[in-house]
Amino acid sequence: MSSFESHFGRSATIEITSPGRINLIGEHIDYLGGKVMPIAIGKHLTIFAGRLTERVVEIFPEGMGLGSAVRIDLDHLAKRSNPAELWMNYVIGVLAVYEASGIELPGFCATIDSTLPTGAGLSSSAALETGIALAIEAFSGIEQDVVDRALLCQRAEHEFAGVPCGIMDQLAVGAGREGHALLLDCSDLSIRHVPMPEDLALVTADTGVKHALGDGEYRKRREDCNEILKRFEMASFHELSLEYLQASAGLLDERLLRRARHAVTEMERVDLFAAALEASDHEALGQLMKGSHESLRVDYEVSCPELDFLVDAAYALPEDSGVVGSRMTGGGFGGSTVTLVERGKADDLIASLEKSYEEKFGRSLNCFITSAVEGAKTSLI
Repeated sequence: MSSFESHFGRSATIEITSPGRINLIGEHIDYLGGKVMPIAIGKHLTIFAGRLTERVVEIFPEGMGLGSAVRIDLDHLAKRSNPAELWMNYVIGVLAVYEASGIELPGFCATIDSTLPTGAGLSSSAALETGIALAIEAFSGIEQDVVDRALLCQRAEHEFAGVPCGIMDQLAVGAGREGHALLLDCSDLSIRHVPMPEDLALVTADTGVKHALGDGEYRKRREDCNEILKRFEMASFHELSLEYLQASAGLLDERLLRRARHAVTEMERVDLFAAALEASDHEALGQLMKGSHESLRVDYEVSCPELDFLVDAAYALPEDSGVVGSRMTGGGFGGSTVTLVERGKADDLIASLEKSYEEKFGRSLNCFITSAVEGAKTSLI
């Protein structure tokens, strides 16, 4: 709060908390209309904001080394191309799509602080988009439904950040519920909240390898999937079974066959995982997480050596370590792993992973314990 006053010489009137997310299972199938199981996590963005009468938005992101706030003219919402300003496209994009939806944009000033690492596969971009969306709504007096808000933020990421993401991240950030995972069906955007077992903790391990989903690899995976549907003359992966894929494999080259196999098997794993979570079936949870990571590593090729090492290290621990299951989480090409572990043994797991990671790669590993929290919210000050 004092930072806001020092930058803008006034008091903020609202505080916005916008969490990151971890996906438990269902990777790279949200943009294919599959089901996914994310949670909103305790690592988050905090935005303090106040209304301005001018048609400008002034943003000061803490920790970026800027000497003053950046100024965005609401009458000229142009996409930025300077590498140092690319982060602004997430802000400008949300402003632009809200204006295109018919909302008169309010001027406001804001500081943004974060406990959420960027490029770690924890949806810092969706947290930023959702936070800016809530600021617009707070100062315009127009409140969007959580699904409509997520769709606008997704559109902003497509059009301004150049990332053809699915809807999972924005909905997980906005619709999280404390102590629950979201079983999100991306074909119709329906949500069911599934309780997390109270005896399990979530350990996230951030490799420090920064991914950049806008660099083209993410887009290539979507293009591969579109080509698969075209070859099979299908409208959706829901029409494609593993049996049909195996019988018709001649229609695809090796790469497309592997991409299709990941999509089909990952869709099957999500429903099985939801059932295992509700039954607190630790063995099934572990097998499904292991199968998911292996599919992402081999068939979808979005993992990296650091992620593979951490997953293998978790599964290699003795049975009394309390490890239930582990996998990469997020878009891949770096980022983080998520491991389910018995609650009382999470600290021991972190110590083990940090030690082995530093010995292997010569650098530190950022591990933390998290849990499912409420989605993004606005509070009056």
